[in-house]
Amino acid sequence: MSWIATIPFDTATGKLKTLYQRVTGPDNNVDNIMMLHSLRPHTMEGHMAIYKYVLHHSGNTIPKWFLEVLGVWVSALNTCNYCVEHHFAGMKRLLGDDPRADAIRAAIEARDVDAVPLDDSQKAAMRYAQMLTQDPAALQKDDIENLRAAGFDDGQILEINQVCAYFSYANRTVLGLGCSTDGDVIGLSPGNSQDPDDWSHA
Repeated sequence: MSWIATIPFDTATGKLKTLYQRVTGPDNNVDNIMMLHSLRPHTMEGHMAIYKYVLHHSGNTIPKWFLEVLGVWVSALNTCNYCVEHHFAGMKRLLGDDPRADAIRAAIEARDVDAVPLDDSQKAAMRYAQMLTQDPAALQKDDIENLRAAGFDDGQILEINQVCAYFSYANRTVLGLGCSTDGDVIGLSPGNSQDPDDWSHA
């Protein structure tokens, strides 16, 4: 499931066991991306915090399904199939429109922003996400102005930026340590955005 040793739920103790108990899904399943941190639980705790606060927080105003689209997009650009599979399943569930979700994925796989069945403002966010992922040093103030012109306020621009930055971190964690989806339950996520400490997965 990865290129480094990991500690399974059944043999975890102490701080690691406590963290595992917070993030388990059905049958005490722990996503492999979190299990990657088992030899250094403090990094798992940091990963958990940024993931929950960036993607699953009630303070966000951009719909969660579209933040998941950005996550799938960034992960596809980084060729991180693990995160694409997990977050496409989550996005599809949140969107509640399977044909549209499948069309979004097809356009992402084709790297064709124009073909994505989204509005112009969302496409503008995807273009920003692509530049941030592939050539961040090329970004200019005008790119932020373009997002404002598309209808995003500065707080929403920060949401977009942080979600894209988080996914590049997650992608590099997965790709750099050989994480696979073997044994994972695909598409679960902590659904309670009102409570940052509630990690109940569904």
